[in-house]
Amino acid sequence: MVELLPLSDIEPQAVEALLDAAFGTDRFGRTAYRIREGVDAVPALSFAAVEDGALIGTIQCWPVAHRAADGTATPLVMVGPVAVRPDVQRGGHGRALMAHMLEVAEAQADGALMMIGDPEYYGRFFGFGADGTGEWDLPGPFERRRLLARAINGHDLPRGAGMIGPR
Repeated sequence: MVELLPLSDIEPQAVEALLDAAFGTDRFGRTAYRIREGVDAVPALSFAAVEDGALIGTIQCWPVAHRAADGTATPLVMVGPVAVRPDVQRGGHGRALMAHMLEVAEAQADGALMMIGDPEYYGRFFGFGADGTGEWDLPGPFERRRLLARAINGHDLPRGAGMIGPR
């Protein structure tokens, strides 16, 4: 049986090992890491999937912001990475982690959600889309169609041009 636990209950080294296995040790150069540089994950929205005492998946959420040219900063929550141990991928663990995080975010998120991800998957199953992100910019290379967002908990997407970065 898989348990969903607060990520803070898991040893940080185990989380890092899982992320290395899922995404490779070169993951730190990705744009997603630049966006959340220098901030800690949001504990209330970050979870682990554990089966028989072993970590098999994680989801982390990060406090970021949309900064407009006029200096206005709108809080956002960056979702990801969603990581599942390679030998148990395609077992629904990532989907369970996302669904659980969204359920909690409906009550606790302090900003709309954003992520870099597969629009077909995250749009179909979780309501994320690129419609409101067309003028957003990131501190590194990205595919515009993969910059996704979703309003949640009464928080709408920021409109217009802006840079996404740590709060």
